[in-house]
Amino acid sequence: MTEHDRDIDVVVIGMGPGGEYAAGALADAGLVVAGVEARLVGGECPYWGCIPSKMMIRAADLLAEGRRIPGLAGSSVVTPDWAPVAHRIRAEATDDWDDTVAADRFTGKGGRLFRGYGRITAPDRVTVGGEELRARRGIVIATGTAAAIPPIPGLAGTPYWTNHEAIETGQLPESIVVLGGGAVGAELAQVFGRFGARVTIVEALGQLLPLEEPESGKLIAKVFGREGIGVHTGSPAERVSHDGDAFTVSLKGGQEVTGERLLVATGRRADLASLGAGTVGIDESGRQIPVDGHLRAAPGVWALGDVVGQGAFTHMSMYHAGIVVADILGEEHHPAEHHAVPRVTFTDPEVGAVGLTEAGAREQGITARVGSSQVPSSARGWIHKAGNDGFIKLVQDAERGVLVGATSAGPAGGEVLSMLTLAVHAAVPAQRLGEMIYAYPTFHRAVEEAVHRLS
Repeated sequence: MTEHDRDIDVVVIGMGPGGEYAAGALADAGLVVAGVEARLVGGECPYWGCIPSKMMIRAADLLAEGRRIPGLAGSSVVTPDWAPVAHRIRAEATDDWDDTVAADRFTGKGGRLFRGYGRITAPDRVTVGGEELRARRGIVIATGTAAAIPPIPGLAGTPYWTNHEAIETGQLPESIVVLGGGAVGAELAQVFGRFGARVTIVEALGQLLPLEEPESGKLIAKVFGREGIGVHTGSPAERVSHDGDAFTVSLKGGQEVTGERLLVATGRRADLASLGAGTVGIDESGRQIPVDGHLRAAPGVWALGDVVGQGAFTHMSMYHAGIVVADILGEEHHPAEHHAVPRVTFTDPEVGAVGLTEAGAREQGITARVGSSQVPSSARGWIHKAGNDGFIKLVQDAERGVLVGATSAGPAGGEVLSMLTLAVHAAVPAQRLGEMIYAYPTFHRAVEEAVHRLS
């Protein structure tokens, strides 16, 4: 590579969804862009995250729907088969996790792809595998996060799974212990359970989905219990052992749980030290990179997605990427807003949420009013019958009269969330929400009852 080839306008470190979008858009705009990726172009989402996991969930939900036929539409015999699920995931991941299509998409725009781990070695320098790239316009940090493995005695060195191995598996385990009751752990636990595995989920904190409303955790725990999934909350794992055939997890209080496989889904972490973030004045010991409304982390340095700490979601990285691109190109853009970040846990029922929980609002000193309704009590919930678990919960800032948070749990919880996300984002007065017309009979009509119950 010549000295000229090393001169780049923008170096994008991390080619996940947001990084790939930013790099491609900047290349389309005529800039010389280097994309740096140590693994697969496209990142976690298309290969081990959003897309394949939801394909698994779709298959598991079909099994559940088939089992709901008796009493509603006749009789049914449902026989699970993991083979078509594994085959479909491998096909979606472009023939066993090959990123050629995504890589060619970027280089086809004129981008330069560098394989390896990028490290910032000066305010305008990134080193990749011995090559030093000079960034004339700036550096974009889009490195995402990796599975956080807790320091549980005995865990290191065992053949535990992260979400990667769980997604890639071609064979359903007979039994599995899931460490972590957040979104990833809950989703995969239900998938494996519905396909016939004996599943036990262990959450150190006091509820499943600990970042969400307590009602959400209670709802999912109730559903899991009904489906035969063992649930242990408030029970931290104190030791792990593996005898060559199975795992044994010892919980606080003396109880033990066992499984052929162990899935560790205890959160994600950013590695700012390996990135060399301190070179540009970023605290390498931090859990996230502080940014301003333009996603600027330092002079000539932008950060987007998971590393910003506003939610480890593909939609956040794409949202951030659009702002970063506009800022680098000097275009007018609205500063980033994070008061109405939507999130969906794709269990059955789905748990959609936006903004603050009730506890989160009170912690911020907001005088909160709460209104809720039960989906089974709505007309659509009654019609739906089997699989109609769910609720709507609204959190209002009583002083301003607007919603600051909401939860939509139910058969279409993630879709009903859309209107609540708009209400929180645009600060629509709750009074106006009570005055609007709600189609009958729909799941979203349960929002109307919750609005009228705000108190």
